Amino acid sequence: MSSLDDLRLHTRVVADTAEYLRLPGLGAQEATTNPSLVLRAARQPEYAALMREPAVRSSVAQDADEAMDRLLVRFGCEIVQRVPGRVSTEVDARLSHDMAGSMARARRIIAMYEAAGVPRSRVLIKLASTWEGIEAARRLRDDGIACNMTLLFNFTQARACAAAGVQLVSPFVGRITDWARQQAGSAWNAQEHEGDNDPGVRALLRIWRFYKARGVATEVMGASFRQTSQIAALCGCDLLTISPALLDELAGASQPLPRRLDPALAGAAEDDAELAVGRAEFATALAADEMSRSKLDEGIAAFVADTEALLELLRA
Repeated sequence: MSSLDDLRLHTRVVADTAEYLRLPGLGAQEATTNPSLVLRAARQPEYAALMREPAVRSSVAQDADEAMDRLLVRFGCEIVQRVPGRVSTEVDARLSHDMAGSMARARRIIAMYEAAGVPRSRVLIKLASTWEGIEAARRLRDDGIACNMTLLFNFTQARACAAAGVQLVSPFVGRITDWARQQAGSAWNAQEHEGDNDPGVRALLRIWRFYKARGVATEVMGASFRQTSQIAALCGCDLLTISPALLDELAGASQPLPRRLDPALAGAAEDDAELAVGRAEFATALAADEMSRSKLDEGIAAFVADTEALLELLRA
């Protein structure tokens, strides 16, 4: 029995890739995409054909943004044929601070999926965990559109997402740890920051315990892993989205992965914070948290850059 088999006993395994041809060999139940992952796949010959499909090409001259959404949905349609669960498709990152724009694009993406025969129950719309993104998710929920809140780095973002009743949050474990390592510089001791002592793992555990103690239905999906030790420390989390490289590493390993997170044993929350978060409190919390603020801005900027690169690829 492999380490991946152990993980699958306790956690819903999600492949963090748009490369749908790889999915049958990864053993994942769902898949997440983002502009960077779609761009990476679209540059490969075996996936470039999707950009030449008539439905995509016919939209490029009139509305490149619509053509991009059609391409994202085509990738998603291929993915849902290869996994039993959901696919996460991201709204244009340039709309991360535009609630109305995010909602309009989310509805268009869902309409495209439904026109292709994919029910909305199999799609998660990814939105950045900005105030506007969370408010968009709150309103989309009322339309039966489930959202995956990405680029989540701090506890206040998680509280706001829970209060909005979103379907799923994706704390970025690896990027939180990246920040801590960068700040420590040469003083960083990797062995002292493994397992439960990993900063990203600690950040996710705080959110997970708070949700379970409060009976919050929002799913927690760890994301942006750098090494399998982070994954092992979170075995039992609702979901974990993992790169193909790390999934292959887990599949080739035989180290047991015992369950570390059990909702029945979550106990009382470490935090007595209220669930509800106002806009002013949200802004103040982000302003006071340099890591979360910078990582959120950095993540949006990177996704915007890859969105623009994808648009250029479509136009070419």
